[in-house]
Amino acid sequence: MKDKRILLGISGGIAAYKMATLTRLLVKAGASVRVVMTEEAQAFITPLTLATLSKNPVLSRLYNPVDGTWHNHVELGLWADLMLLAPATANTLAKMAAGAADNLLLTTYLSARCPVWVAPAMDLDMWQHAATQRNLETLRKDGVRVLPPDAGELASGLSGPGRLPEPEHLAALVAQWFAGEGLASSSSDSGKALPLSGKKALITAGPTYEALDPVRFIGNHSSGKMGIALAEALAELGASVVLVKGPTNLNSRSAQVRELAVTSAGAMFEACSEHFAQSDIFIAAAAVADYRPERPSNQKIKKKEADSDRMTLTLVKTTDILAEMGKRKKPGQLVVGFALETENEVENALSKLERKNLDLIVLNSLNDAGAGFGVDTNRITLIENRNRIDNFPLMSKTDAARTIAQRIVDLLP
Repeated sequence: MKDKRILLGISGGIAAYKMATLTRLLVKAGASVRVVMTEEAQAFITPLTLATLSKNPVLSRLYNPVDGTWHNHVELGLWADLMLLAPATANTLAKMAAGAADNLLLTTYLSARCPVWVAPAMDLDMWQHAATQRNLETLRKDGVRVLPPDAGELASGLSGPGRLPEPEHLAALVAQWFAGEGLASSSSDSGKALPLSGKKALITAGPTYEALDPVRFIGNHSSGKMGIALAEALAELGASVVLVKGPTNLNSRSAQVRELAVTSAGAMFEACSEHFAQSDIFIAAAAVADYRPERPSNQKIKKKEADSDRMTLTLVKTTDILAEMGKRKKPGQLVVGFALETENEVENALSKLERKNLDLIVLNSLNDAGAGFGVDTNRITLIENRNRIDNFPLMSKTDAARTIAQRIVDLLP
């Protein structure tokens, strides 16, 4: 980041205190940092602290009321290589979406010629409110990159998405972007959209549960981590994502991901059928049950002393969602599947690729330590055809998702 010019905008949220660390990290990495903050932000961190760390004056007003010096927002907007608003409160986001210009931070945003990122931070209810999500969607359409908040304990005592990412994470994203290494980066040309801007993605994640009776089911150990990571990776690249999610307690942190909760394979198939035709990308990352009980009981199945030691279940096939979407695929649509294998991995994956009319298949092997259900890592092989088989080392599921997302970008027409 040597000699890169970063304009840091700070609005009035409690997470503003983290900006001292972020400023220090950016300056230490060689960047030139200038800070613009709202007057409300000064209640959480002082301009003196940020001026000392950035080695530049901190601005918060359109002019100096003592001597009348004008703080030129146009000059600030032209100066920066990147403008990052962190924390971006619900109030500041709403004003940005509306084009308001009642403080120096907002007028600078409206004058910026560089890429603009926002890192929202607020309480859970504010983050989930329809108005906030609507404002974020407006900003995305305007070309602003929205960095998803972290989940965890919030200042109110609630727990969920709304925490500002740690300064180290924000600094790493900025460094990756300037280095041209970040898969989630936008173009250095502010007029150029993210690689998947305007694209719609449909992704399945997690397990399905097939009811035996009102209290029992047949299921599997899928956590949904890989599918959720894929949804966030595609959203980072600009895609609008519908995530059809089986039973799991995990959620996406991205406001660009719309989640549809389902339980059974049948419900997952119906949701996919509803959204597939409008999607440019379909990724089947869910672990869908191949069979379901033929006649689930409406009442809890009781064990009786006179019963045999055995119980016989009749199972019937569920709809093969991936194969069905492969049949429906039209020119311009990309269909991606997963293969979790224990033997003859590559041959089985190639067979699935061909039988189900896929463009790409992601192979996992349960023989690889650190891969499979419930863990935070994965080891993937990307297979396009017999002549394009790429093996990757063990990595986090987030990095695996970004690797897959980049391949999808390359494959799209």
